[in-house]
Amino acid sequence: MRLVLVGPPGAGKGTQAQFLASHFGIPHISTGDIFRANLKEGTPLGVEAKGFMDRGELVPDSVTNEMVRDRLTHDDVVNGFLLDGFPRNVVQAQVLRAMLAEKKNPLNAVLELSIEKSEIIARLSGRRVCRNCGNTAHLLFDPPSVDGVCNGCQGELYQREDDKEEVVTRRLEVYEEQTAPIVDFYRSEGLLITISATGSVGDITERAITALSRVH
Repeated sequence: MRLVLVGPPGAGKGTQAQFLASHFGIPHISTGDIFRANLKEGTPLGVEAKGFMDRGELVPDSVTNEMVRDRLTHDDVVNGFLLDGFPRNVVQAQVLRAMLAEKKNPLNAVLELSIEKSEIIARLSGRRVCRNCGNTAHLLFDPPSVDGVCNGCQGELYQREDDKEEVVTRRLEVYEEQTAPIVDFYRSEGLLITISATGSVGDITERAITALSRVH
């Protein structure tokens, strides 16, 4: 199974990616993991990427594309893979298509996790993190016993900057501008499968596996 996972911030891609990768026996490949591995190992691509990052610049698509190309040569992708965080735009999607065409191993499906904007804002803006132990709570779904206090270590709970409502709203706007067009791209390619990302983690996973089981 060669799969791409797409969806807005807060849709639960990271969580679902782990379950789906385990179910299908394929590696979960996130761009964040690829970047960290290249930086840690000091690969030529990692050194190039670090130069951009140290200057406060975005790492260009060309570097990201080559990191993904290299990762897809590893032995563990022989039976497939789940890409999470790549492609982020239509140009990257076209590059990925060309990469896989070279190997005669095209994508089997692109799974879109669909969720209302209002629910994403509620999910992300309600999250609180413990300054002491790093555990998370949620004002709506997993509220602390004492307001502002971690249930685990009694440390102080705080709201991360990128979880504030105005920041979440901007992240969603960026997603709509930059990444959402790949949904139309993959729909036109006949690869898109859309499921609702509302409900329990287990329900969403079951929905995804059922939808993907029809893919050949």
